[in-house]
Amino acid sequence: MANELTIPLLPCPDIDEIASFYEMLGFERTYRQTRPNPYVALKREDLNLHFFGMEGYDPEQSYSTCLVIVQDTAELFEAFAAGMRSVHGKLLISGIPRMTRPRLRNDRYTGFTLVDPGGNWIRINKAAAEPEATTKLAKAMENAARMADAHGDERQGLKILEGALKKATGDEPEFQAAQAFRDELVERVTASGPHPVV
Repeated sequence: MANELTIPLLPCPDIDEIASFYEMLGFERTYRQTRPNPYVALKREDLNLHFFGMEGYDPEQSYSTCLVIVQDTAELFEAFAAGMRSVHGKLLISGIPRMTRPRLRNDRYTGFTLVDPGGNWIRINKAAAEPEATTKLAKAMENAARMADAHGDERQGLKILEGALKKATGDEPEFQAAQAFRDELVERVTASGPHPVV
């Protein structure tokens, strides 16, 4: 077989809220129903996402995720960011919804993650494999991004990155990107509010 199409069906508390969010990002609504079950289909070029409404669904407790492979992550990120800025006046980087920035890896930008109002993690990755990190700081950035962006643990990501920046010489090609990522993580941790000390 060839030309198969797989479309994720993701949960959300409100199909109209989720549709508005994705329309802000350049998607169009291709189908909507409220009975017998709430359901909405959204499309942006060849990217299809479908959502079903669940009463009592808590986005904070979501485990739903979807991997999207694209040729150019930067182009899609910029389009999404422009949509967010046009509606909110800024890029939403903390809370729900939010979007992480692509991370610099060996002079190239990698993927990013979008967390929608339903708490679904839409992970945007590049079709080509990325080269391995070559410096200690680059490896720390990867680990920090894995913790903060992929696992949602901004505090641990910040701890990893701050430790690596203390040991950095400042000559690493990714030094400025690492500092910018640290600043973003500080903002994300601050926005999430205080957490109990364990």
